[in-house]
Amino acid sequence: MDSNILLESGTNELEVLEFVIDGNHYGINVEKVREILPYTEITPIPNSDPCIEGIFMPRGDIITVIDLFQALGFCNEDRTKNFLIVTNFNDLNIAFDVQQVLGINRVSWTEVVKPDATVSGPGTGVATGIIKKSDGLLIILDFEKIVESICPETRLKVSQIEQYEDRERNDIPIVIAEDSMMLSEMIKDSLNRAGYTKLHVTNNGQEAWEYLSTLKKNNGVDYGCRCLITDIEMPQMDGHHLLKKVRDTEGLKHIPVIIFSSLINDDMRRKGEALGANAQITKPEIGKLVGILDKLVGSSIYGD
Repeated sequence: MDSNILLESGTNELEVLEFVIDGNHYGINVEKVREILPYTEITPIPNSDPCIEGIFMPRGDIITVIDLFQALGFCNEDRTKNFLIVTNFNDLNIAFDVQQVLGINRVSWTEVVKPDATVSGPGTGVATGIIKKSDGLLIILDFEKIVESICPETRLKVSQIEQYEDRERNDIPIVIAEDSMMLSEMIKDSLNRAGYTKLHVTNNGQEAWEYLSTLKKNNGVDYGCRCLITDIEMPQMDGHHLLKKVRDTEGLKHIPVIIFSSLINDDMRRKGEALGANAQITKPEIGKLVGILDKLVGSSIYGD
């Protein structure tokens, strides 16, 4: 892929790779894409999920291939002219079998519309955003949810919270920016179990920014937010842009910020560090999130 298209940090822009499944147009964040390959021979895996075509080994790496046609409810009759989109997120390398790859669209997150609950309710739909183009709609797919439905072991590791249960409750205020209703509920429940009970959950970076701005205006920042936990991919305002605005604003720049996202690869980690993130954690590792939170704001209660 052309490295010249890579975005600067904190611009609130998104690059979406557009592809086709059964004549329908879908998208994936370019930051998740490692490479695009012509369809090649795939080795089947006995007794695997029907959506798993098998594995292949580009340059020695064993990569699982998911039939995105089947995952979306379509037939994949002739694979010979298909493409494999090789991705990396949640520390997983996974390829998706698609019909055609069209190119890259650069948009602002303010142009991404979050689908309503009829399309993307908790545990159901796999659309995370919709972009209106001159020739139709482009649906951004929730690849994390697709993989979780096929491989449940990739979900948020809530069992890691067991070691933190039965601790003293506290009222340290935490602000969370997470656009997935299902994940925000799981994060909220996990932090509650770990002792953090004063949580303010927002649906995207814009809502979090408005809340923090209100706190600053009312001189209650530390009372209302001792730490910010943010996803990266969110409609209206992404986590990197939110972090940049916090670090550029007097009265807010001191707030510890934890990025909790499926997009913690080497490039994104460098961007987060450059913007001033205190910590960056891959989404399944909810136990690590609690551990970092303890160090940043809870050491006086729970110890170092």
